[in-house]
Amino acid sequence: MKISKIIFPVFFIAVSLSAQSERSYINNGVDEYEAKKFNDAEVNFKKGLEKNEKSFEGHFNLGSALYKQGRYDEALQSYNNALANAEDEYVKSKILYNMGNTLLKAQKIDESIKAYKNSLKLDPKDLEAKYNLSYALKMKQKQENQQNQNQQNKDNKDNQDKQDQNQQQQDQQNQDKQDQKNEQQQPQQQQKKNEVSKEEAKRMLEALKNKESDLQKELRKKKGKPVNKEKDW
Repeated sequence: MKISKIIFPVFFIAVSLSAQSERSYINNGVDEYEAKKFNDAEVNFKKGLEKNEKSFEGHFNLGSALYKQGRYDEALQSYNNALANAEDEYVKSKILYNMGNTLLKAQKIDESIKAYKNSLKLDPKDLEAKYNLSYALKMKQKQENQQNQNQQNKDNKDNQDKQDQNQQQQDQQNQDKQDQKNEQQQPQQQQKKNEVSKEEAKRMLEALKNKESDLQKELRKKKGKPVNKEKDW
């Protein structure tokens, strides 16, 4: 959506001869503004304000020249100065309208909404103010939706991180239990291994005893056998 223009026709008011220099600077600034020479317009508006620092026209148009240069904070200050020196409610509504546009450009949406509403209080029939107010409200809703989505994404990520952490802790606990079980089984396995070794040793001992017994029997047999002696011839 396109934001409505923020510059309005300069308010020409009869001025005295003593203020002719101020008027000349402002008129030159308007010409340069319309020629899109915003920097030159700024210079002339400031010169006009040097002649009359309470000129709402000078502050108003200076704010518009600064806005066109993207210097929104400075533009707002000039509009505030214009508002302080304006007396007519219609003029004030236009200043507030410009302030709403400037705040919107500066991404200060809530403040821009307030400025548009204040402008419409003074001029309820201003269609451009109504349009821009609607646009600002839609931007605010979009911003809130995005913030809610970002928060939801953050909450989902935090929950997932927490689940992952819990799973890691559970896995570690299971691993610790398994390690503890293995440590308890090792002495039993070692004991069984030792028991098997004792059984084998016992069997070997029995085998040796049996072998020795057989050997003794064999020796006894050999001792009991008669010896044949040769005769002397």
